[in-house]
Amino acid sequence: MMSAKLWAPALTACALATSIALVGCSKDPKDAQQAAAAQKMPPTEVGVIVAQPQSVEQSVELSGRTTAFEISEVRPQTSGVILKRLFTEGSYVREGQALYEIDSRTNRASVDSARAALNRQQANLNALRVKEGRYRQLVGTNAISKQDYDDMVAQVKLAEADVASTQAELKNAEINLGFSTVRSPISGQTNRSTVTIGALVTASQTDPLVTVQRLDPIYVDINQSSSELLRLRQQLSQGRLDSSNNTKVKLKLEDGSYYPVEGRLAFSDASVNPDTGTITIRAVFPNPNHLLLPGMYATAQIVQGVIPNAILIPQAAITRTPTGQAIAMVVNAKGVVETRPVETVGVQGKDWIVTSGLTAGEKVIVDGVAKVKEGATVVAKPYQPQAAAPQGAAAQPAAEANKADKPAQPKAEQKATSNT
Repeated sequence: MMSAKLWAPALTACALATSIALVGCSKDPKDAQQAAAAQKMPPTEVGVIVAQPQSVEQSVELSGRTTAFEISEVRPQTSGVILKRLFTEGSYVREGQALYEIDSRTNRASVDSARAALNRQQANLNALRVKEGRYRQLVGTNAISKQDYDDMVAQVKLAEADVASTQAELKNAEINLGFSTVRSPISGQTNRSTVTIGALVTASQTDPLVTVQRLDPIYVDINQSSSELLRLRQQLSQGRLDSSNNTKVKLKLEDGSYYPVEGRLAFSDASVNPDTGTITIRAVFPNPNHLLLPGMYATAQIVQGVIPNAILIPQAAITRTPTGQAIAMVVNAKGVVETRPVETVGVQGKDWIVTSGLTAGEKVIVDGVAKVKEGATVVAKPYQPQAAAPQGAAAQPAAEANKADKPAQPKAEQKATSNT
């Protein structure tokens, strides 16, 4: 009885080996096809997008700094002592608004002196004109000589010149008196005052009393490399860009946010800076709330032109050869992968701008590029971009997975560990 039990497993193994050998030696073609079909892998699934030509704006990001639209350094035009400051530092002032009052007594005395001199000159002129009228009557009757009359006419003309000169002196004195009140030449925001009440100022001094800046609108000075400008002009000359709407400018601020109002290009330098190899481009932005202040760093996005019939392809769909040639993989009508050399001219967001190499309606592989090669049969499905998961949400499932994969410690070991 014991020997039969020992021989039973051996006999079962021999029977199984014999059946496998008979199946392997079978010459039936149907069995071979079924075995090959069982070993053949199913086609790889790939995510694709359909190429759709469209007009794409070609823009460039350039760094720059904000500059006040108008800047006025207010300096005194007459000498004297500051009696009053008539504005609040940092406030908005309007054109012609009084800023400082300078002691005007000296200038007022000059006005009075010039006016008195003018009155004296006019009285002298009136007397000479009366005398000249009498000489005209006498010379007609030969009561006086012609020479005496000519001398009188000359004296009248000299007196008229003296009156005109004195009038100019009076006007100049009145202007200097008006300069005793320092007014703002432009409307804008004031900085801090550099002088206080009691300070002595002189006409046309070097240091300004205060600086006024007009901040609405405001300039943004941008630097662009000469090589980029040359490439842009070549594209325009070849007809590859439409520059009809190339004046829009968007502004990205220091904190990463975008300025809510678009600007426009106002000026482009006519020469290249030999030290930096760049040209200066100036854009104008409305600034009603004074959010932009002079000297702020910003990044300007300038729309340089519109590329007609361009195709936007996600960056994951484009690969590069060792020579730098851009390659895209497409799925043809038979479901077979083909490679396409393409030409790119830049990026827009997360997409490449493709200008040649693809035709409308072609299915471009985006998801699964690394899994397939040319000639492979695939199953094409619409590409679905994956949203980035929050860090906390991604970390929690990973921790749970690690916990699930960790083998449970035997109770006996746990008990022994606790006892030790």
